[in-house]
Amino acid sequence: MKLESLPKTKELKNVKRVGRGPGSGMGKTSTHGEKGQKSRSGVSISAWFQGGQSPLYRRIPKRGFHNTRFETKYAVINLSDLDKYFQDGDEVTPEILKSRGIIKKQLSGVKVLANGTLTKKLTVKAHRFSSVAVSKIEEAGGKTEVI
Repeated sequence: MKLESLPKTKELKNVKRVGRGPGSGMGKTSTHGEKGQKSRSGVSISAWFQGGQSPLYRRIPKRGFHNTRFETKYAVINLSDLDKYFQDGDEVTPEILKSRGIIKKQLSGVKVLANGTLTKKLTVKAHRFSSVAVSKIEEAGGKTEVI
């Protein structure tokens, strides 16, 4: 086997040297074609630009109702997190969760979900609970309280 017969890899391939005259194989227009906006320097046409035509997202009518501005979003915490961050017999409140940095924002309230297992006896005060989370907390000997 000879070195010149090896397939060319990325490291061995020559770099495309644009704008280095006709000898480079990409001379004169440097692969930009003849005239027009895309042949000039500094061009940046967005992928969704349709040549001045009214764009598709403005031609299609808006339908339906979206309540995203007023929807209630809850800060979510799992039972595995409660088990990790709290000791046996502790009281868990949204204020404590926020002060310890377990949740970033309180939003419209705190919701406790049943992901993971709880091995400690905790008194959990939150705005919402999933039904499975309530049963797991009470199974571990703890209490749940809706604020």
